[in-house]
Amino acid sequence: MSAFFTNRRGQTGTEAPASTPEVSTGRPVGFDTIIGSNTSFEGIFASSGNVRMDGQFAGSLEISGNILVGESADIHADINARNISIAGSVRGNVTGNKVQLLRTGRIWGDINASALTTEEGAFIDGKISMAGHSATSDDELAENDDISETEPGADADEDLAQAELALEGAEATDQAGEELADSENR
Repeated sequence: MSAFFTNRRGQTGTEAPASTPEVSTGRPVGFDTIIGSNTSFEGIFASSGNVRMDGQFAGSLEISGNILVGESADIHADINARNISIAGSVRGNVTGNKVQLLRTGRIWGDINASALTTEEGAFIDGKISMAGHSATSDDELAENDDISETEPGADADEDLAQAELALEGAEATDQAGEELADSENR
């Protein structure tokens, strides 16, 4: 075997480690894929998990899970995902169940979503289409309220909240790293 597959004690990579962590079968917490800020690529990016993009990308994003476009991201692509949080720059159309534009988010393209939230300072240059919402009379709305007691998209709210927490944690980690670097330079 090549030296790439051995550890310091000379064991090959094919031997099982002494203990393996238990793998949860539940939904993933956080991100399955993270594209760093020093990364640049183009093409068709597809994932069935949750994705965080902080780098540069051009092409098409097909995400079955959720996507967070980080503050340093520069995306030139159409984005199709379950839930989308944008803190960086997107030039392309965005389609998802819930779309959230954070205060540093900028989008040049059309948004098609069931729900849209924007923070003060966010920028949109495009058309917004709300899917699943039609102009209905007050009588029809009251009739629909009697039929459904549960709020559709409750899982989506939870997923979006998890993405927000992950973003806050990443920002805190970035800030702590910058403070550590500043203190080391003194």
